[in-house]
Amino acid sequence: MSIHIVALGSECPGGVGPGEEIMGQGQLQGGLLWSYLGQGALVGPCDLESSIHNPAFMEYTSRVFGDVTVVVRDCPSWDLLDSDWTSVRKVLEQADILVIKYSVTDKLAFQQVRNNYAPRLRPLLRHWGVPVILVAVGARLNDEGPPCTCPLCASDWSSCVPHSEGLQLSRDLGATYLELPSLNHVFVGRYFGSVLEYFMIQCLKHKAKERPEKRRGNKVNDLRPPHLEQPARLPPIRVEESSFSQDMQWLLERGVQFADVAFYAGDSGKELGWAHAAVLCAVSPYFRQLLLGPKARERPQSRCVCRERDGGPPSLLSTWDGGIIDDLPRTEGHLTGRLSRLVVKDPLLCMCLWETLMFIYRGAWEWDHLQEALDEKLKNSLAVAQLMERIRSLIGKDRSQRDTPSARAAQLGPQTLVNLFNSPLYSDVIFMVQGSVLPAHRAVLVARCDVMAAMFSGKYAEARSRVVPIHGVSSDTFLSFLEYLYTDSCCPASVLQAMAVLVCAEMYQVKRLQHLCEVCVCAYLQSMPSRELSSTGISVIRLLRRAKCHNAEQLYVWLLHFIANNYLIFSHKPDFLELSG
Repeated sequence: MSIHIVALGSECPGGVGPGEEIMGQGQLQGGLLWSYLGQGALVGPCDLESSIHNPAFMEYTSRVFGDVTVVVRDCPSWDLLDSDWTSVRKVLEQADILVIKYSVTDKLAFQQVRNNYAPRLRPLLRHWGVPVILVAVGARLNDEGPPCTCPLCASDWSSCVPHSEGLQLSRDLGATYLELPSLNHVFVGRYFGSVLEYFMIQCLKHKAKERPEKRRGNKVNDLRPPHLEQPARLPPIRVEESSFSQDMQWLLERGVQFADVAFYAGDSGKELGWAHAAVLCAVSPYFRQLLLGPKARERPQSRCVCRERDGGPPSLLSTWDGGIIDDLPRTEGHLTGRLSRLVVKDPLLCMCLWETLMFIYRGAWEWDHLQEALDEKLKNSLAVAQLMERIRSLIGKDRSQRDTPSARAAQLGPQTLVNLFNSPLYSDVIFMVQGSVLPAHRAVLVARCDVMAAMFSGKYAEARSRVVPIHGVSSDTFLSFLEYLYTDSCCPASVLQAMAVLVCAEMYQVKRLQHLCEVCVCAYLQSMPSRELSSTGISVIRLLRRAKCHNAEQLYVWLLHFIANNYLIFSHKPDFLELSG
């Protein structure tokens, strides 16, 4: 076996400048790596098959650990690398360990390395994953305490490289930082030698794992990127259109088994329709004051018009009485509850109650569509204008705000139920998740999730119980799932949280939420820089397997392309071999 070490820079002040002779053997013997290798070092081009000759590098070999050949390519001057950067890059690609040296008393040379050459090396080191050792050689006269003000010490302070600047350069390069006051055998052997030998042992272990596979001709470790149609272009994640308005319309039309508000005509007492108190109170402060009564004053709310005022709109509704719901067509096992009976006093609202409720439930806040429906029903422009004004009062919307863009943006459909999310107001079911109590509303859950609809409407224990335990899901994940059902949006805080919500969405068959989680995972991974991606503890290979297991086909295809585009990073990770051909 052999280990290739590439050394850049000079540990002596001044180094070798352009136009000067490259260091000879006499100068070389005073260097850092030569001092470590000792008497066994031999100067001259090595005879290995992988040798790449470049005049900027002085090549010498030695043996360590008995039978391990160490090949060192040492370039004392950074300026010599500018002549042929392509061949220099080939030399760097062969390196198993990279050593960068500088003298603490040569501040100009250090600044040249930091400003000119470190930015060129940084992207290469990110992809190759080669261990880097940054060594500062030399002693500072005023290393401890504040700098002295005398001319001699001030001059030394201005020309020396501070410890903080060397440490910052090592962080930028992802290197191990060492400071050696001199090149005697104690500092070179005990400090520099210990770090170098550690990286050499790690390199030998890695090569020992590859060697038996190569002897048998097995090319598992020589995998190439998969041949995809467009590996450089990541496929888009398509998200289904929101069905929030359609779900709420379905709840109004067919969710009568969960209704707890009945409307009656004020003049004839005829039944006009049914609704859900939770939805009405979430949308309208008028209904909140009317249905909750004194309880509503305990919560902050908008100005309500449920009471008649001088010069204000007349009262549109009034409560009749409450009783047990026993005359509604209920599914077997469904819990009965209190019925709120509301009398519609206004004749125009009585005629167009269905159109008004549909407008409230869909949450689209499209006043033009509402006006078209009222025009078709009433055939009277004056009556339509009067009813539109009363509906604005009903939902607590001022006339001065009805056409402003900010008001429309603040009253989008899914945001109408945000006040119900994780709120005990009119809650009729409680989820117990890992000891957490999460209140919810059956009407919203049934309308937004088919699995919930079957669970609460069928002959299951959940349909007859107020407390429903949830297993196999964390409380944070299930709370994010409920937040989507109420608000039609999802914003996981991390990749792992997005994957957890994706699994929960697949469990309850909410396809759009699954697509939103796929978009979040892709956005988080794509925003990671290469260095963070190579050092992150998130296993993209395992994300790929989970995406396949939970039917996230779009995410599975995207992750395949993502791994192919960042092949140099992922091919060095231990779990890369878990991928099949």
